[in-house]
Amino acid sequence: MSFLSHPILSCEEDRAFEATYFGGDEAREWTAMQRAGRAVGAAVQRDFQEIGAFPAAARILVLAGKGHNAGDAFIAAQDLLEKNPQATAEVLFFFGARALRPLAQRAWRALVHAAPNRVRVITALPDDAYTVGLDGVFGFQFRAPAESRVVARFAQINAHPIRFRAAVDLPSADLFQADFTYATGIVKTPVLEAARAGRVRYLDLGFFEGANPLPAVRNRVLIPELLAPLAALRPAISDKRTYGHVGIIGGSRSYPGAVLMTALAALRSGVGLVTAFVPETLAAAFAARVPEVMWVGWPETPGGGLALEGQHLLKARADRLDALVLGPGVGREPETLALLRDIVATSAVPLVIDADALQPEIVAAGNAPRVLTPHAGEWARIAGATLPSATVVRKGPVTRIESGNGNGPSYHSFFGGPVLARGGSGDVLAGLIGGLLAQTPAESELAAARGVLWHGLAADALARSHGQVAVTTTQVLDFLPQVLR
Repeated sequence: MSFLSHPILSCEEDRAFEATYFGGDEAREWTAMQRAGRAVGAAVQRDFQEIGAFPAAARILVLAGKGHNAGDAFIAAQDLLEKNPQATAEVLFFFGARALRPLAQRAWRALVHAAPNRVRVITALPDDAYTVGLDGVFGFQFRAPAESRVVARFAQINAHPIRFRAAVDLPSADLFQADFTYATGIVKTPVLEAARAGRVRYLDLGFFEGANPLPAVRNRVLIPELLAPLAALRPAISDKRTYGHVGIIGGSRSYPGAVLMTALAALRSGVGLVTAFVPETLAAAFAARVPEVMWVGWPETPGGGLALEGQHLLKARADRLDALVLGPGVGREPETLALLRDIVATSAVPLVIDADALQPEIVAAGNAPRVLTPHAGEWARIAGATLPSATVVRKGPVTRIESGNGNGPSYHSFFGGPVLARGGSGDVLAGLIGGLLAQTPAESELAAARGVLWHGLAADALARSHGQVAVTTTQVLDFLPQVLR
């Protein structure tokens, strides 16, 4: 399946693409540099909101090398100074201003011209703290090893108080410790493995618009435009059945909250109907809490899990379901895991398998299309299993969506961040994907990609509004509408 995404290129593929794209036209390269620098400046100010409002009197440190990365950093600093009239910038040249290449030199002159009284060159770091550090020293042309003086200087910069550290395209020589790395125009594969990249942001500069050919590569980056159909007007002639019916099987007396979060997220997905099968001792309380869901009480094991004897409850409703989510909060009782294996083995609808249901014998059962949503530990548990018709959502700092037993495209999502590093985030994601899957049952990979993207964008919006710390998992749900609108 192919859907809205952009290629992630190796350095060689990037050089070939840019040589064709720019054709040696310096004017076109300058336009692209301006767009890149402005995009970095805007992204820095936007992402800074995760730790508070951008200070009116911000102090900006620009680390400059010789080439395009330096030019991007100069233009980013110019953008920040123009938007914040009390802000100042200090530039630390690693190789001197005379070493700048023509376009970087042009960007340097533009920065000085734009704010001549608020830009100065420094040769050593002062004692004062900086608001933002912009790393534009080395790009992808750098070849290791770095000189000892360069290594020492970066060690000093990393130890200096800087509230927000941003790298252009790649942390210089993987020595600069970035909070965010801004991939301008094209994501290059080395940034995926850079130890000090922090959070990666892809800044789309339009290189892949219109008639420009998209290189055929396996690694791809998801873009927000993938959600555009969800934001469109719905047909006037429609009802709840038009938008699918998702079933959820989960919960136990030990973990009651997980399945509740999954159901809440499914409701926000746009799905028409949600039925949740939960331990019978939980059903009444959940119905009072969330009446929009059809709660079905399931017989319990002595330990409070889902018992085998309840299968008739699902069979009586199975022909009305378009997708099924299994696993949130089920625990690891052998009887419950046997039940889930039986359900997967006989399912006629696509599945989302999450949490403790991610066991080798469960994920390999049956032939129904399935979306698996493991974090790193769960992936280690099932990685050796045969995965029929599976789309795998490998959750992490960069979440990847893969299919075809690892031979198909690998879609990367750079959205979300540490605000999602808390219990329940995966339960919310499973419910969101399940609701989307019920609306497009034949497109498991698309539902997974949209769910991951939507979840991550909502998490970013939450962090910018409330910060990363004093928030709860379910607050992400309140920002799903904002993302679409």
